[in-house]
Amino acid sequence: MKYAQMRQYDVANGIGIRTSLFVSGCHFHCKNCFNEEYWPFTYGDEYDEIAMQKFIDMGKSPNVTGYSILGGEPMDQVNDPMFIKTLREIKKQTGKTIWLWTGFTYETLNDKQREVLNYIDVMIDGQFVDEKKNLSLLFRGSENQRIIDVKKTLEEGKIIPWER
Repeated sequence: MKYAQMRQYDVANGIGIRTSLFVSGCHFHCKNCFNEEYWPFTYGDEYDEIAMQKFIDMGKSPNVTGYSILGGEPMDQVNDPMFIKTLREIKKQTGKTIWLWTGFTYETLNDKQREVLNYIDVMIDGQFVDEKKNLSLLFRGSENQRIIDVKKTLEEGKIIPWER
């Protein structure tokens, strides 16, 4: 797995101050994507144990509310053991929240992608659709995308929107 960037203090991608990881590689190629340079799976730096611990340590600051995972396409990374390990280690080492953005919809996740749901708290799902672009939306770019409270959704067996 490769990553494009890490941000220790990110205020645009989730509630509060977050530490963000932008993974490389996306198969969706949405029209007018804001991270088109991250589409190639070969872009960026190698994500290994050292990079993982650096990312987790960045978020341990008391100023940081939680972690955000974006891309590229995070759910395209589920076959790399480092991806799930990162989510597991964030919870183990910090207990902080994890937000994840994906072009997949909740309903179309495969079994390996559904494993990710055990570790994340909020998921913004759905591809960016340029024709539905709306700059006034909170934490998403187009009106088809949803902000899902993953924990409540898993408990109730139906999509529960995240509420601020």
